[in-house]
Amino acid sequence: MSKPTSSTPTQNLSAALADLVASAAPSVVAIHSGRSRPSGFVWRPGLIITADETLSEEDEFVVTLSGGDTIAALLVGRDPSTDIALLRVESDLQPFSLTESPMVAGAVVVAVGAEEDASTVAFGVVSRASGSWRSLRGGDIDVRIELDMRLRKSAEGGLVLDAGGKAIGMAVFGPRRRVLVIPEATIERVAPKLASNGRIARGHLGLGLQPVTIEGGGGSGAMVMSVDPQGPGALAGLHQGDILVAWNGEPIRHVHSLLRALGPDSVGQTVTLGLLRAGDTRQVPLTIAERPAA
Repeated sequence: MSKPTSSTPTQNLSAALADLVASAAPSVVAIHSGRSRPSGFVWRPGLIITADETLSEEDEFVVTLSGGDTIAALLVGRDPSTDIALLRVESDLQPFSLTESPMVAGAVVVAVGAEEDASTVAFGVVSRASGSWRSLRGGDIDVRIELDMRLRKSAEGGLVLDAGGKAIGMAVFGPRRRVLVIPEATIERVAPKLASNGRIARGHLGLGLQPVTIEGGGGSGAMVMSVDPQGPGALAGLHQGDILVAWNGEPIRHVHSLLRALGPDSVGQTVTLGLLRAGDTRQVPLTIAERPAA
């Protein structure tokens, strides 16, 4: 009579990971967007979240479900600054709840994406966990979570699960193809606004700017190349050829720093711009307006 075979720790781990993936798979979909094939996940009944940077400029997409069926999806809204886009489908899909789960370096995570009707999985660890940060496009991300894992391109926009199977956010690619997580707190802050308004308000100066180096060791600034006649810059009296050198007393070192300052909370604020005009230094107050819809 043979003795019953006991499972090894490795087999137990393998089975546990497979169970995690199986629990999330029905809520993870593949998205056909032009030449791109990212993943997405069901956030609310009829609503799918995916990575904005993966989507084409179209308003209509095709979604492949875990069972292989395909359905049409319409764009509800997108926020490039936080890399969150929201699609609507006419289908009774199973949402997967996001959970705020504090992450620490070394924690095990699993990313679940989809390719056509099959799941794709990446296994790794949290390589860095720190406080809130601002994206290059000016979006406020509540927690910075970097992952050490090899992620398939098609898995971008999919779910990231912790070791307990809780979904902590969405997998995206950051600079230099570093895998980042758009966390639950950011998604739950941005997605409802996209669902109701279709967009996130952003600040607007009404100026076309070009980075310049100021002669004589004066540092750097941003030259005004164009002025929207109806924009905040025109109302503040800025002219073409002015060079912006300071924002509320802080030196302007790059145009990107201005873009990062024009987040949703900037609308309606009055800032003091330091500028050079014909060699003279001036301080000009400017009230930031909401960027017009494209």
